[in-house]
Amino acid sequence: MSVEQPLWQALRAYRPLTMVYAVLLFVFEREKFERPWVAACFLSFLAVWTLATLPRVANAVSCTKRFLVADLIVALTGILLTPLADAHAQEIDGPTLPSIWTAGSVLAFALKGGWRWAAVASSFVAAANLVERAHPSWDTLHNVLLVWVASIAIGYVVEVARASERTLARALEIEAATRERERLARDIHDSVLQVLAMVQRRGTALGGEAAELGRMAGEQEVALRTLVSGGPVPAARTAADRGTPAAEPEDGAGPGDTATSGPCDLRTLLAPYAGARVSYAEPGTPVLLEPSAAGELAAAVGAALDNVARHAGTDARAWILVEDWPDEVIVTVRDDGPGIPEGRLAQAEGEGRMGVALSIRGRLRDLGGTAELISVPGQGTEVELKVPKERGKAER
Repeated sequence: MSVEQPLWQALRAYRPLTMVYAVLLFVFEREKFERPWVAACFLSFLAVWTLATLPRVANAVSCTKRFLVADLIVALTGILLTPLADAHAQEIDGPTLPSIWTAGSVLAFALKGGWRWAAVASSFVAAANLVERAHPSWDTLHNVLLVWVASIAIGYVVEVARASERTLARALEIEAATRERERLARDIHDSVLQVLAMVQRRGTALGGEAAELGRMAGEQEVALRTLVSGGPVPAARTAADRGTPAAEPEDGAGPGDTATSGPCDLRTLLAPYAGARVSYAEPGTPVLLEPSAAGELAAAVGAALDNVARHAGTDARAWILVEDWPDEVIVTVRDDGPGIPEGRLAQAEGEGRMGVALSIRGRLRDLGGTAELISVPGQGTEVELKVPKERGKAER
């Protein structure tokens, strides 16, 4: 059951009880009314309206905006009709015709739309009360302020409850997915992964065609481990899997290309790069960027891995690390190759080879991000790619 459902149930009980209270006030005080027929007509309508609309306040779905507006009009009409039914009500500061039933109408706004809706509804009720009193006393102002503050507080509590409920649902979903993934990992590790690992070892030892089979078994083992550890299985082996250089992306095309219209999970674009010599680490929750930003960032990662395959050698290993910060996304690509000699990048740009300048730094610059390259001869190379989330959203 929703955390706000008990509040709807309480409101559903509050409305008929306060309607009965308003009717009883009139019954016991009817001799004081100058035009009791006005009060009787309104309270009769109020009783029919309250009972007929009980299903409307059962939950947030049935409580529509049209009903809320109509309900508020009923409450305001009752307040403004009070001087017509009893001219002395303005002088003695007595209760209005709907009395405390009006608060139920305001609370319905609070439960449906939160504190902002409650503020609007309670402001209308406050204005109607001030008009009805003509010369409002401190008691009137006190009651108006009390309803206004209470309705806004309840609306805020409802918003917090809804946010907490969404967070809890997401946490339970992640926990269930994690448990299922762990169960699959245990089952697969005890069977399929062990067989693939054995085929890889035997194939490598036998050589020849068996070595090729062993290599393929090793790639499938990596893909299966990626699946059970949380990332999607690559649709096809990437250049990093095969240990061969990938073709340079043309016109920004690459594995990061996407035609989706909503935020894109960067993890789904980077996971295919994982392979036998490329380790991939990602957060446990989606890393959301606009499709254009996610595609360009994934293409920059592909260009960095392409450089690893071309310049660090076929035996070099690479690591991809994704970090999701509140204001930016950071992707680090590191390898254990020989590193880049000092001045080599400037020389490559001078010779017209612009892989790092255009494919990596140019892409990040267009997104409002940065690309930092750190390399120590003999200790590998590290490329750190940073993309601000706000700019990534604006690039759509």
